[in-house]
Amino acid sequence: MTQSEVQIIHLKGIINSATSQDLRQRLNELIEKGAKIVLVDFQDVTFMDSSGLGALVLAFKTLRAANRQLVLCSVNEQVRILFELTSMDKVFDIFASQDEFHQAVLSRT
Repeated sequence: MTQSEVQIIHLKGIINSATSQDLRQRLNELIEKGAKIVLVDFQDVTFMDSSGLGALVLAFKTLRAANRQLVLCSVNEQVRILFELTSMDKVFDIFASQDEFHQAVLSRT
C-alpha cells in the first residue's frame, strides 16, 4: 500500500444532519477517484450525531463493495461513545492518530 492510495478527509466541528450531506458528497468524490483507503480524521470534530454516523456507514458499505476500505482516526470521547453505543466500533478500524494508521497499514506492504 502506498501513500498515494490513501485519501484523507479532515472533518471539523459538528457533524450532524446539516453537515452530513457535505460529508457524504466528499466521501463519494474520493470513492469515484478510486481511493483504495479513505482515512477520515476526526481530530477537529467536537460532536457527531446519528446522521454523521449514517454517512460513514453508507461510505463504508460502498467502499467495501468495491474491495476498498474506510478507516477512522483521532476520534474524541463523544464520538467514540457514539460508536460504542451503536457497536460501530467493531465495524470500523479506528486508529489513535494518522501516525498510528500509517505505521499499521503502510507497514503491511
